[in-house]
Amino acid sequence: MSAEFVNVEVNGVAVRAPKGEMIIRVTDAHGAYIPRFCYHDKLPIAANCRMCLVEVEKAPKPLPACATPVTEGMKIHTRSPKAIAAQKATMEFLLINHPLDCPICDQGGECELQDLAVGFGRDISRYQERKRVVKDQSLGPLVSTDMTRCIHCTRCVRFGQEIAGIQELGTTGRGENMQIGTFIERSVDHELSGNIIDLCPVGALNSKPFRFQARAWEMTQHPLVSPHDGVGSRLYGHVLRGRLMRVVPQPCEEINETWISDRDRFGYEGLASADRLTVPRVRASNGQWHDADWDSALDAMAKGLRAASAGRGAAGAGFMAHASCTLEELYLLGRVAEGLGSSNIDHRLRQRDFRDQGGDPAAPTIGLAIADVDGLDGVFIVGSNLRAELPLLAHRVRKAARRGAAVSFLNPRSYECLFPVAHVLLANPARMLTELAAVLAAALEAAGAGAPAALEQLLANARPAAAHRAIAAALGKGKRAIWLGALALRHSAYGELRALARELARVTGATLGELAEGANAAGAYLAGCVPHRAPAGTARASYGRNAREMLEEPLPGYLLLGVEPWADGLQPHTLATLERARFVGAITPFASPAMLQVAHVLLPAAAFAETSGTYVNLEGRWQSFAGAARAPGSARPAWKILRVLGNLLDLAGFDYQSSDMVRDELRAAVERAPRVGYESRFAPARPDLVEALRDLSMYRVDPVLRRAPSLQQTRAGQAGDVEFPS
Repeated sequence: MSAEFVNVEVNGVAVRAPKGEMIIRVTDAHGAYIPRFCYHDKLPIAANCRMCLVEVEKAPKPLPACATPVTEGMKIHTRSPKAIAAQKATMEFLLINHPLDCPICDQGGECELQDLAVGFGRDISRYQERKRVVKDQSLGPLVSTDMTRCIHCTRCVRFGQEIAGIQELGTTGRGENMQIGTFIERSVDHELSGNIIDLCPVGALNSKPFRFQARAWEMTQHPLVSPHDGVGSRLYGHVLRGRLMRVVPQPCEEINETWISDRDRFGYEGLASADRLTVPRVRASNGQWHDADWDSALDAMAKGLRAASAGRGAAGAGFMAHASCTLEELYLLGRVAEGLGSSNIDHRLRQRDFRDQGGDPAAPTIGLAIADVDGLDGVFIVGSNLRAELPLLAHRVRKAARRGAAVSFLNPRSYECLFPVAHVLLANPARMLTELAAVLAAALEAAGAGAPAALEQLLANARPAAAHRAIAAALGKGKRAIWLGALALRHSAYGELRALARELARVTGATLGELAEGANAAGAYLAGCVPHRAPAGTARASYGRNAREMLEEPLPGYLLLGVEPWADGLQPHTLATLERARFVGAITPFASPAMLQVAHVLLPAAAFAETSGTYVNLEGRWQSFAGAARAPGSARPAWKILRVLGNLLDLAGFDYQSSDMVRDELRAAVERAPRVGYESRFAPARPDLVEALRDLSMYRVDPVLRRAPSLQQTRAGQAGDVEFPS
């Protein structure tokens, strides 16, 4: 027998189990179910509920399976009369004070207490005393409370301690008088706080936007992928009569485990916005908008794009898309642009510095699998409000930090990370280059290497201090990574920052990654939705105009795909530029006042959960999904609109019958493409002027989130953008 394993019996069946493993994990692994309320695989053990009592031979009384480790020769009985009697007695105690709210409880039909009461409860209570009543607390706009239903499992409390890193909920009082709450009434503001809704085994904590909207058995469940960031969290959408009613996590250990961020959970509210576009609209010559049928609107779009592109080449139409559009939509947009002779196409509306785009990777990634982040020994993050940009990636970094990883930041301000941070370098946008150069100088010094000729100017004034040397040392051992975050990508000297980070990764042996914005930034690169790369990553012979150039000087025409450049970009005069264009067409789910001000033709597009498609996340994983909800009015999937538009423009090869055909065509091209590196001809130099840097509110990064009312009422939603002067 191995010292790491012991021999035990479960209901008379001999099994081997890891030494010290809890009984409940051993029985789960061998198909012997034990009822439980407080136990959860991802949370520390509390043994509060006592529902998992089992009989262990030679033990004087039933033992809690969640808190009892197995030992050599242990004989466990989960269904013996003694175990069943203990479980039924526990259930009777739990039901003494539980209200008879099942007919009106949102948890009805998926309530763990309800399910187990069928198997372990009595049909008539022996208790005639008055039930206790607990006052409800207001936890903010996302979570509703009915605390009389609480059974004190403390899952929500332990989630704050173990997963979120901030104890927003706790317990006061003892025994029957114990209550779960915030002590001083306040909102629950953590970006993962909605997960306590899923953890609650009863109806004490529920989704406030979903409250009293539908029953679990009325809805159908559909797998989806998060449209808000590059982690690509797996979701389930619950649909009632064609309408998306709520979003819950789909377990996936490789990506999001069993958690999702609040914007993934509540962002769906934006789909029902009052400015949702439901019919095609065309603006007449007198400036008045009128509804149109699809044929006339598509014809107007085709004529406008053809006129804007005729004989103009690089000075022709510009094509802009949001980084959360699907792979199929971005690929077809690129094919339309190519058919019209234009390479003015981009999705990077918040990027300011494009001088080194020739050295971009084939697609931005974090450089390793998301699941491997837990095992990092060192990570250096440059320019990132990580919890706001990628909440689930921040959760994995927290796990690594608690395990002992040295996590360091270079930022324009100190952000609350809720995990141990080894070093924080604070610098205004102009000094971020100096601080990063000092870390590189420390790494070169430790390696006994000289400064590369291309970086001599940036390293000339670098003076490494103890913090710089400590960061460089942490990057020189174990598994380590360097990431450039959204603030770095928005930096006006991004080329220099990336050149320094690239050399630092080479010297230390760390992996270099980019935390690109949007759910499908990697897919946008592969689809050719950038001015310097064709589909599958092939370099273009001549570069088109990037997003900044397209919005600084007006082009004859524009086609906007799911994007609102005045809100999704950082250019100050975007609306004025678009107003000066002779033609602006938009394929969009929303018709905002600004959109009506600049556009000439609006085609209603299906939004998140209403269309099929594919996202490529920041580890390079392709994830496809089918449409779950019904698009409102006569809105159509954007890939179908682009397919028909391509046919009206007389472009060849637009005969797709499904989004799968579009995806498969691009994937085959990516697999055929040669795996070659891209040579950067960029010459880093200390910039004369560094522009101010802006940190965006986490609930305003895409059109759907900006229209989600519950998220906008949160503390993060009420907070405005933060600008850091140079």
